[in-house]
Amino acid sequence: MRIAYFDCFSGISGDMLAGSLLDAGVDFKELEREIKKLGLDGVEIKASKTVKQNIASTKFSVIYKEQKHHRHLTDLNALVDNTSLDEDIKDKAKEIFLKIAVAEAKIHDMPVEKVHFHEIGAVDTIVDVVAALTGLRMLGVEKVYSSRLNLGSGFVIFSHGKFPVPAPATAEILKGVPVYSTDSKGELVTPTGAAIIKTLADNFGDMPSITTESTGYGAGSKDFEHPNVLRVYIGQMVEEPGANQIDVIETNIDDMNPQWYDHIIERLYNEGALEVFLTNIQMKKNRPGIKLTVLADPVNKDRLLKFIFSDTTSIGVRMRRESREILKRESKLLTTPYGNVNVKITLYGGKPLNKKVEYDDLKRLADENGMSVKQISDEIEKHLRLHDASRFNKV
Repeated sequence: MRIAYFDCFSGISGDMLAGSLLDAGVDFKELEREIKKLGLDGVEIKASKTVKQNIASTKFSVIYKEQKHHRHLTDLNALVDNTSLDEDIKDKAKEIFLKIAVAEAKIHDMPVEKVHFHEIGAVDTIVDVVAALTGLRMLGVEKVYSSRLNLGSGFVIFSHGKFPVPAPATAEILKGVPVYSTDSKGELVTPTGAAIIKTLADNFGDMPSITTESTGYGAGSKDFEHPNVLRVYIGQMVEEPGANQIDVIETNIDDMNPQWYDHIIERLYNEGALEVFLTNIQMKKNRPGIKLTVLADPVNKDRLLKFIFSDTTSIGVRMRRESREILKRESKLLTTPYGNVNVKITLYGGKPLNKKVEYDDLKRLADENGMSVKQISDEIEKHLRLHDASRFNKV
C-alpha cells in the first residue's frame, strides 16, 4: 500500500501541501491540466524552487486578479460539480469546504448557508484544495497519515479583526486532532490546511513503518527561525508482524475525582487512543470503582502509558495484545433538501455494506431546520434510501 506521511513540524497550509507533493514528484504540467478543469478564467498556477533555512523546497502559487465578491458553500459546490474532475475528488473537495463552512458558522453563530467564505472563497484556496487532492491521486497514494500539528503562537489578522493563533475556525476544525504550540510567532496552520489534513488523514501521530520512495518539501510564505516547510514522505507501507493487532490497556481506579474523567478521556484521544471507555466495577473493601480501558495502536502505547500514570491516580495497568479485523471505511458528501451531510460507508470485499449519517451533521441540520434530531434523522434516512446507491460504490 502506498501512503503519504506529512511531517507538520511547521504546520500546514493548502499551498504548502500542494508544493510538497510537487516536490515529491507530481508532474506540474499534468497538475496544471487538472486545475484548468475548474474553468476559472485568468487563473494560473506556478511552481518555483526556493530555499528555506538551507532546505530546498517548492513554492506553489496561484496567480489571478483580485476578486472582491464573496462565495457561499453552494457556490463552491457548484464550481467543482460543473467540472470534469473525477467524482471522488469532487466529493472530497466538497467535504473539505463543508468542514470550513461548519466551523465558520459556529464561530459566527449563523447558518452554514449564509457563511461568507472570506478565506476559502479566494480562488487560490479553491485551487489549493483541488491541487492537493489531485496531487495525491497522481502519486498513487492510497492512505494519508500525519504527525501532530504545530500551531505556532501569537496573533493573526483577518477581515474580522485580530485573533489569537490558532484562528477560531482552525481551532474548531481541529477538534479531536493532536496539536501543540511552539514559540514561533505566527499562524502555522491555516483553516484550509486544517480541513484538508483532517479530512484525509487516517491517523495523527508517529510515522508508520514505510519504505520511502520519495520525499518533498512545500514552502510556506513566511520565514521563521526554523525552516517553514511541510515535509511529505511517499512510500510503501511495511507490513510488520502485528500490523492488524491492537493493545488493550486497563486500570482499576477507586480514589480519583470522577469529574476528571471528561478531561482525561479527551486527552487520551489526543494522545492517539483509538477508543476509551469506562466500566463500573466493585473493588476491595467493597469500594465502587471505575475500570478505565484504552484501545491503542501499539506504536502509541508508551505515550498513552506515560499520560495514564501522570494524569490519573493509577499506580499500575494491565496490558494485552489482541488481533483485529477492520472494515474499510469511506466518507461521502450527500446533498439533501435540508443541507449537506457526510455519510460514513463501510465496505466488505470492495462493496458497500452499511451507510450511516454523521451524528454531528444531524444535530447541525436539526438546528438549522427547526426540527428534532429524530425528525431530521428520519427524513435524511428516507432521502438516503431513495438516493442513487451507485455514487457510494467507488472505493
